[in-house]
Amino acid sequence: MKKTDQLLFVFANAVKAGGGIHNAAELAFMLEQPCTPAFIKFLADRVKSGQLRRVVKGLYESALTPPEPNTAIYKIIKKLRSDVLSYISLESQLSHTGDISQVLMDRVTVVTKGRSGTFNTPYGVIELTHTKKPVGQIMPNLYFDSEINMYRANTEQALTDLKHCQRNLHMLEQ
Repeated sequence: MKKTDQLLFVFANAVKAGGGIHNAAELAFMLEQPCTPAFIKFLADRVKSGQLRRVVKGLYESALTPPEPNTAIYKIIKKLRSDVLSYISLESQLSHTGDISQVLMDRVTVVTKGRSGTFNTPYGVIELTHTKKPVGQIMPNLYFDSEINMYRANTEQALTDLKHCQRNLHMLEQ
């Protein structure tokens, strides 16, 4: 089987297993290849040919078997900050719980122990905001959402995060 066919097969199986977003090192491992500059060029060539799509720098999905659109953005978030605690909070969580009337359609706000950053993806904008708070102080105020396989802040924590970040408080429902 050609390397391109193997790559597409790996992605198809990953989507069946609930994945579908991968970095170059993961893809190289699954194809039993070293992650060399030549392998990175191979991935870039697959993007140019339309077989893969680069969702953000360093993360790829198959154009033929993309992940479920409703949860793909959360998979990207988890890959972007896989080594630290990250959870849905701020406006996204307050919209989810109905504490603000606005519905964020194209943006997910995330609090993370990792670096802050904003990432444009085909599924919407991911806004990561760094927190210095200790994990032990945050964890009691989080719950796991099995639909997106990520933690979410409870309303109290989302409000605390919103105030701590000095963000727009006028959206809050009275």
